[in-house]
Amino acid sequence: MATTRSWKKHAMLLAFVFPALLFYIAFTLAPAFGGIAYSLTDWNGLNPAYRMVGLANYIEAMNDRFFVKSLAFTAKFVLYMLVLQNALAILLAVLVEAMGRSKVWFRTIFFMPNMLSLIIGGFMWMFIFTRVFPYLADQTGWRLLDQSWIGDPRYSFFAILALSLWGGVGYLMVIYIAALQGVPQHLKEAAAMDGAGPLAIFRHVTLPMIYPALTIGVFLTLNASFKAFDAVYSLTGGGPGRATQVIALNIFEEAFSFSNRYGYASAKAMILFGIVVVITIIQLAIMKRREVQA
Repeated sequence: MATTRSWKKHAMLLAFVFPALLFYIAFTLAPAFGGIAYSLTDWNGLNPAYRMVGLANYIEAMNDRFFVKSLAFTAKFVLYMLVLQNALAILLAVLVEAMGRSKVWFRTIFFMPNMLSLIIGGFMWMFIFTRVFPYLADQTGWRLLDQSWIGDPRYSFFAILALSLWGGVGYLMVIYIAALQGVPQHLKEAAAMDGAGPLAIFRHVTLPMIYPALTIGVFLTLNASFKAFDAVYSLTGGGPGRATQVIALNIFEEAFSFSNRYGYASAKAMILFGIVVVITIIQLAIMKRREVQA
């Protein structure tokens, strides 16, 4: 009887999960395995006939100077995002939690950009960089604002960074707020009674307690930054030239814009997938170990 009841319970759970699982298999797993197969071909995405080329696409990709350059630019972008996005999210979480009754409004305000598509946000920020900043520079004399934020490679990277931080910090802030609310108040009070200041309390009490949330935040930032596309596509289009081209945009242009080389683009996508998997495994292994130590 107990076995029958357990079987029925699992069958009911499976019935609820099955529709979502079916969509996941059809639209995520199947295309992923299909991409592995196509990466070994010269398929152009249109002609049903294609031939196997083995690892030729992978070898060509690693000798593609534009692809290698996009890898380097993406690595730089990921590094900046990893530090700045998590640092700003933790700072905002701490400040918002200290605001008393008004924190509900501030949580909403800071989270709202996450509800907008970065494609839309890109056009909004393009208006800011090309219209608002020059106007403010004329009115205030702050010449730093009067730069070619979109057309100059020295500044376009920071324009993309600003847009990406604006769109992503709010989401991580909510995660860190939830973690901060789980820190026992008596631990902070005990540290304060021992003479610890606010910074010491945060470093030695709060930060170790929210380390699991930091692991999640770093994981989400790594994955989102390596796959960054919409912010770059809407703001600079990878330009000027290819100065701000990320890996995802390079793959997109290879498949859709230049020569419709779907097989070659799939090989690049598999290389990106491998990089993300390896770095994510290393990151989780290191930070999970630090969680235990904390």
